[in-house]
Amino acid sequence: METLERQLDSFRPAKRREALLELWRLAEGGEVELPPCGRAVNLHSHTFHSYNAYGYSPSKFAWLARRRGLAVAGIVDFDSLDGLEEFLAAGRMIGLKACVSLESRTFVPEFANRVINSPGEPGIAYNMGVGFTRAVSHPTLARMRLGAAERNRELMARVNSFLKPVEIDYERDVAPLTPGGNATERHLAAAYEDRARRLFPDPERRSRFWEDRLGNQAAEGAPLQALIRARTMKQGGVGYVRPGKDAFPLMADMNRYSLESGAIPTIAWLDGTSAGEMAVEELFAVAESTGAAALNIIPDRNFTPGVKDGRLQSLYDVVALAERLHFPVIVGTEMNAPGNKFVDDFEAAELRPLVPVFLKGAHIAFAHTVLQPGGFGYLSSWAKRAFPSPAAKNDFFAAAGRLLRADPGESLSGLPPDAAPTEILRRLGEDSARN
Repeated sequence: METLERQLDSFRPAKRREALLELWRLAEGGEVELPPCGRAVNLHSHTFHSYNAYGYSPSKFAWLARRRGLAVAGIVDFDSLDGLEEFLAAGRMIGLKACVSLESRTFVPEFANRVINSPGEPGIAYNMGVGFTRAVSHPTLARMRLGAAERNRELMARVNSFLKPVEIDYERDVAPLTPGGNATERHLAAAYEDRARRLFPDPERRSRFWEDRLGNQAAEGAPLQALIRARTMKQGGVGYVRPGKDAFPLMADMNRYSLESGAIPTIAWLDGTSAGEMAVEELFAVAESTGAAALNIIPDRNFTPGVKDGRLQSLYDVVALAERLHFPVIVGTEMNAPGNKFVDDFEAAELRPLVPVFLKGAHIAFAHTVLQPGGFGYLSSWAKRAFPSPAAKNDFFAAAGRLLRADPGESLSGLPPDAAPTEILRRLGEDSARN
């Protein structure tokens, strides 16, 4: 099984599918025990289509989520939906309720002079779309991806000058580190470490080089790569240039793309400590005016076990605001840095009161993913007509998410376009009882 699980991270799609099929055959035959679904969810794991610290493919994350008994699981990648079809298909195959999201940086004119959730960068906001069911070709998505590659190349040129003779080539050393060439700063750091290892085979000489260039020592691997990023690519580093307002698409443009693709535009929350996030109600109002209808949180960033501090209170406050505005709350751990958890500790005393909210948001996102292709999505015209209030809509999608199977099969076939929510729930209930 270990060999098959390693094969799930192959850059060759056919090899990944072959491994997943065999693992599922073993599970169906009782040779691999899969637990029942619990209450834990992770809807925010990056994959190797942007950067996953452990090299996980969409299929690998799906399989491990099923082995851990996650109630709902979701992937998110920067500027890429390359993992969409694979992850959703894997979920249907192995009985995992699945969701796919997109993340990028955007510019928010109303906050041009305030830092939001991109440290040290006023007006720049990490932003998301949740519940994609198809990757629609669109100028906004192309701009996000091409813009990221262009910024990486420009950053690389500046860092090359500083780290000479440890210089890298984008096509040779960076792009091949991710299947679709959608590289991030973390891939650049990995490429620099590898290049130094090739130029300086002697560990002592290599260590002296890094200490000379970076002013410090760090163990090779993740610690060294983090130091390379901090000293050369992040704010204050030799390669860093503060992005201007034209460096990224407007939040409104990304939200429009999400809407046109049938996804839910989503606010991404950091930890409530920036000037922008302290003006939380204004931030929500600006985002909502451009289509935002959900909130994403990385819980692990927002509390320290056993400590009651401002970050924890900000977490409670922003969840309370989302509840008041009827914004589903989507949560997960990123897994784009070593040490990130596979799933948040929902049994921690600090998170336990919020688990029902987190689980409800996950079921809403999953139900939207299944219902959107038939015209019954969370922000569809049907939903606008069918529900008397946002609360009623959230209750319906949460109930549907609980009842729906990972692969609903034909349970929803033949529904008329004006089907009542009660009819949909009746069908799902009957399907659940049969299975």
